[in-house]
Amino acid sequence: MSTTTQSTIPAGTFTVDPSHSHVGFVARHAMVTKVRGSFNEFSATATFDPADLAATKAEVSVDVASIDTRSEQRDGHLRSGDFFDVETFPKLTFVSTQVEQSDDETLSVTGDLTIKDTTKPVTIDFTFTGAATDPFGNERVGFEGSVVVNRKDWNLTWNAALETGGVLVSDKVTLEFDLSAIKSA
Repeated sequence: MSTTTQSTIPAGTFTVDPSHSHVGFVARHAMVTKVRGSFNEFSATATFDPADLAATKAEVSVDVASIDTRSEQRDGHLRSGDFFDVETFPKLTFVSTQVEQSDDETLSVTGDLTIKDTTKPVTIDFTFTGAATDPFGNERVGFEGSVVVNRKDWNLTWNAALETGGVLVSDKVTLEFDLSAIKSA
């Protein structure tokens, strides 16, 4: 017996529409505020089978050089060898390994997150936000999700001590996903 989300999401292959989606992050800065950023260039596909969640697959590829925190100086530092080293490691990827129904509205997607030269498993809880046919005849689905990771687990270790104690950049970073996808098959 399928639950609400599983029975509501249409079967098929979906491609994320980047102009109606967001892939970003939030990190604490200087111990007092949060910096929000996004990756402006990314692609993602998912194949969903409501009858067999084990057959459901998702892949995301992010162009790390497209990082945007609304500060060119900070973005340049994040692109450098101190953080992402985009010349050596231009892509950040996520490949699902397991999809499970968590509750009536949530799918837990476990997969391998690769940043730089390190791959670690993460589980992201995605809330299904709906399905609709847009004015152009495209069948769309929407999902929102987030996960908190420790950036040091992916060798993103640069930091600076503050005179008042603490550090400039938090170890914990929230990855955020707001995705609109179009059925392609």
